[in-house]
Amino acid sequence: MGEMLIKAEGLCKDYGKKSVLHDVDFTINKGDIYGLVGKNGAGKTTIMRIMTGLQVPTKGTISYGFDRTRLGSVGALVELPSIYANKSAYENIKFQYLNLGLKVDDSINEILHLVGLDNTGNKPAGKFSLGMRQRLGIAMAMVGDPEVLVLDEPINGLDPQGIIGVRDLLIRLNREKGITVIISSHILSELSKLATRYAFIDDGRIIRECSEYDIEHAGEKLIIISCDKSSEYCTLLTDKGYKAETVTNPDKVTIHGEADITDIVLLARDGGIKITDFRTVETDLEEFYVGVVGGNKNV
Repeated sequence: MGEMLIKAEGLCKDYGKKSVLHDVDFTINKGDIYGLVGKNGAGKTTIMRIMTGLQVPTKGTISYGFDRTRLGSVGALVELPSIYANKSAYENIKFQYLNLGLKVDDSINEILHLVGLDNTGNKPAGKFSLGMRQRLGIAMAMVGDPEVLVLDEPINGLDPQGIIGVRDLLIRLNREKGITVIISSHILSELSKLATRYAFIDDGRIIRECSEYDIEHAGEKLIIISCDKSSEYCTLLTDKGYKAETVTNPDKVTIHGEADITDIVLLARDGGIKITDFRTVETDLEEFYVGVVGGNKNV
């Protein structure tokens, strides 16, 4: 468990008689890339707006493991980035410096280089591609050296090249700059290439939190074997070159990917290991997503 960065307890949000969040609890640790997953309208944006101080909860608390009062401590791209279409990338970032009361210096060029917009010169942002505008929005959120970036659907509507560009940028910011990233999406397959922890949201409730491990192994073929000496059998399989483990259940051995059935049965026999159950499971991310949030309600 890492160092706590943001903790929500019992968050509720009402708009008049309509409740959009119901007793939401979560903890985001320093260094996470935390993915908020859910269909459109599930409550992801409301959670993000509360995290960034754009809204206050009707009930519940949210606490921070850093100085939230420092301007620039939280960088946010919630909904559409606020960009001056007739100004260059440099000028847009410069305005953000001035808004935060920061001295304009060479760090603007460092941010432009970091997001891959250092060669755009005087080109107006209004002529940028959607992917470039998203990267400019992230660059503006980077002003002030934030502890955390909060990004609402930053890959929505992008073409494959734009998605790859934004994804690679966020991974680099997380690994090289140590920035914690909170990102929402309704596309689990894209978040699975990026996030390290996940919260699934449906109808204003967090119904499941998952680790990177859970998602990584949600979309593959598994061979699950029950036996009397699982630890010994796992070692035999690993030594033979199979990707085997006993992580999910100590009484079972899980083999990831394809395996020669005859080979692994003979390996058990020769090792004096008794197999009591043997089954093959094939899953994919879509099935996992549907299983968590319910199929007919998804977008």
